[in-house]
Amino acid sequence: GYACRQYFMTPFPDPNPGPQTRYNAALARTRARIEMTFGQLKGRFQACDIIVACAVLHNTATIRKERTPVVEVQPDDDLQPVHLDQPSGRAARDRI
Repeated sequence: GYACRQYFMTPFPDPNPGPQTRYNAALARTRARIEMTFGQLKGRFQACDIIVACAVLHNTATIRKERTPVVEVQPDDDLQPVHLDQPSGRAARDRI
């Protein structure tokens, strides 16, 4: 639950068919991919406190094509919008 801001997009509460529905679907796919990436980082570096170092090590392992830990795929979220949106955030989302 986050407010829609210029730098943080949220789903449309009641999307119209077409662009808004496609936007919400793309946002859900992107969110799922990011959560999977975080899961890979957690699986690879369970005791690491320095996130930047984890990302560098993960990228190095990826470039070297090292085996990735198995991460369970989560079902799609029900994206529930928060109604604390800022007007500038809604305008940015509409432009997308």
